[in-house]
Amino acid sequence: MNPQLPPVVPSVTAELVAALTPRLRKRLDAGVAKVAARPTARAGDVVRIAVDDDTDLELHAPGGVVTSAGAIRCGCLLAPGCLHRAAAASAAPVADPTEPSATEQPATAPPVTAASVTAPPVTGSAQPPPGPAPAPATAPTAETATPDQRVAAAALHDAAAAVLEAGTDGAGAVLQAELLRAAHTARLAGLPRAASRAVAVVTALRAARSTDPAYRLTDLTAALRDVLAIAHRLPRATGPELAELRGTVRQPYTPDGSLRLYGLFSEPVLTATGYAGAVTWTADAAGRLYSISDVAPGGAGRATGAADRAVRVGDTSLTHRELSRAGLAVSGATVSPTGRLGAGAGVRAVRAAGAAWHAEPLDRLWAVPVAEQVSMALAGDRDLLFLDVTLTGTVREAMGECLVADCGGRPLRLAAAHDDPALPDRENLRLLASVRGARLRVVARLTPAPQPRALLLAVSHPTDPGARLDLGLDRLRRADLPTAPTPRGAPAGPAGDEAPVHLLRRRVHQAASGGRRVLAFPGNRDTEGARLRRHGLVTAGELLAALHAAAAERARDPFGRLLPADPGRFARAWLGAAVHTEELDRILCAAAWGADLTDAADPADPADPEAP
Repeated sequence: MNPQLPPVVPSVTAELVAALTPRLRKRLDAGVAKVAARPTARAGDVVRIAVDDDTDLELHAPGGVVTSAGAIRCGCLLAPGCLHRAAAASAAPVADPTEPSATEQPATAPPVTAASVTAPPVTGSAQPPPGPAPAPATAPTAETATPDQRVAAAALHDAAAAVLEAGTDGAGAVLQAELLRAAHTARLAGLPRAASRAVAVVTALRAARSTDPAYRLTDLTAALRDVLAIAHRLPRATGPELAELRGTVRQPYTPDGSLRLYGLFSEPVLTATGYAGAVTWTADAAGRLYSISDVAPGGAGRATGAADRAVRVGDTSLTHRELSRAGLAVSGATVSPTGRLGAGAGVRAVRAAGAAWHAEPLDRLWAVPVAEQVSMALAGDRDLLFLDVTLTGTVREAMGECLVADCGGRPLRLAAAHDDPALPDRENLRLLASVRGARLRVVARLTPAPQPRALLLAVSHPTDPGARLDLGLDRLRRADLPTAPTPRGAPAGPAGDEAPVHLLRRRVHQAASGGRRVLAFPGNRDTEGARLRRHGLVTAGELLAALHAAAAERARDPFGRLLPADPGRFARAWLGAAVHTEELDRILCAAAWGADLTDAADPADPADPEAP
């Protein structure tokens, strides 16, 4: 994937790939690699790619996004039926139609969990009252998915199952285009949530195949799980569950009168789909959180530059960086269900005094018990944590070094929110690691895991508690550190006897990355299953066995030749394991923090006929 190219909407890529001949489709992946490596030049809304000395490709992107097949033009003799146009679309970032803009943001639906994959009980219709009546009363019929939505869900399931079957190495541009076509069909059928998650799958696949350092296997796994789970559940869903599975394209904004807000912190936004910007978080006197964002097509440069752009609320001249430390008085405010402030013409805003983190009213955010904050985050209310911690050392993980801190007697791992070298998160984390013993007030984003873990977003200044640092935007300097730093590398402390959920999670991730074939070999599946059962994870052991069995199953024809594998059966077995792993992570996360998770559903039971 070439981040220098403008995002291309899914339907354009699907259309261009579908128009290729079978011979050109076989050469498409090589063409994508060639186009991605060629130099580009931008002139206004046009990006030019020098395919060779005599041929140029042009991508016309008014508004920063390529929205039609005709906007990709090639100067070669075979155009418009050439390979270059499809290769350029496949090498560019995917434009998600539901991606947040500078003034709007899609609704954030909670992740698909085991609770949403379990079918609700079927209820009968109410009986009409006895005796004659002009209009017998009947129970209202619950809304169900439309025929178009059922067809779209089936197409999404088949396309995602094919991707899972092939793995990242085998899911080239042709399979990606099929999933993008299914995503476009889903969006037209009124399934924006499924369409957005399908785009996320393609984005992760392209990052993996291009060895993008920002690629995360967990992102690919989560997106695949969501697409398959939505497609599996939607045909039987009704009422509120159906509305949740469908999702919404944009958040509704409702009037909220006058607000007095206090700046908390700002964080950069940098998505793999080619959008970037900044979000500033504020709170009112009661502790309710509000956010103001500026997100548009762009890269890391826009993410860092957006912090110094004026916020788009009323006619205030405050920048995001300034607002994070100041205050705002808003009249005629409009607010989304997630607390996002609107920027309508009737909104008025002026600068006001801010508040320190240790002063009222912001101090009350840190006064909420940590376990209660984690419970709210796991319930989907908000994912921000306000913590008082003491840095105790560092620990090296596969994704890099992270801080270890004491949080109310619990060892907490604090990781960088962004790994892009253009953002200062990773370097700031490295400098903070040298001040072991420092007591800091922090803002972090919860990461559900068997041990307490979060992404570090903002901290109080190591030597000036009245100041604060936004770790994705401000650069910490050695002069900001105490004069006698403690040596780095303190041990992280014992991990304890953790439940071996990682055995099932590892196989789920291996399948998402390597495809069905990596689980088809016997290996040590019996040993892993026995270990899970010894720790009381009987369902996890059964799901692991079912996953291996589905991967290894291959039927033969009457002549003894192997028949093609059934991607649908393997996808169902993988989905059951993935959903179960996610639920176990949430339950163990709540236990690690001492949080209450009364709304958590039991992980999917493979014996349940309605479970995936």
